[in-house]
Amino acid sequence: MQTYKAQDALVLFSGGQDSTTCLYWAKQNFRHVHALCFSYGQRHTQEVENARRIAAMADVPFRVLDTTIISQLAPNSLTDSSMLMDREKPADSYPNTFVPGRNMLFLTFAATIAYAQNIRHLVTGVSEADYSGYPDCRDTFIHSVNATLNLAMDKQFVIHTPLMWRNKMEVWKLADELGVFDIVRNETLTCYNGIPADGCGECPACTLRRKGLEEYLAERNG
Repeated sequence: MQTYKAQDALVLFSGGQDSTTCLYWAKQNFRHVHALCFSYGQRHTQEVENARRIAAMADVPFRVLDTTIISQLAPNSLTDSSMLMDREKPADSYPNTFVPGRNMLFLTFAATIAYAQNIRHLVTGVSEADYSGYPDCRDTFIHSVNATLNLAMDKQFVIHTPLMWRNKMEVWKLADELGVFDIVRNETLTCYNGIPADGCGECPACTLRRKGLEEYLAERNG
């Protein structure tokens, strides 16, 4: 596997299972790693402070960017607590936990910051192997936005998606291989209802996380 030990990377970081696994993946593969967190009006503001704490544990520089305008652009249950959260993907549309434009805006902001710091490599934890049906988690989208950012800034950015083809069981396996299984299990905040570690156990994020964990532990202990 190719590494970039002479180069720096900027990780889009929320402090959840996926982004924390990516943070430690980046620490293994790059010289210096920076963590960029977004405050976008999400239901649980403790997400940002939890991300800050994990970044400190990982000894990486941490920055928060205020992008709360996202919460004003389109209705979704992650930024509007009055909406009842979809437990499953509707047959004819995306779940209402989808925040339209979020990953496109996050990657654009991240690239702008990376440009100013002369960083070419961006790391994000999106995946289309085991996810909630969001269109901005697809591999085709990442390739498209990567090309657009390169054209817009005349810079050869490389967007890395180490989880793109890994289901949640395989994400747990990667965390274990990186030596951070306990950190990911006990310190991260993935739950849409803002409950750390194993979470509420009922929201879509917790359901995916728990299913993957059970599958991985069965494989590891079998």
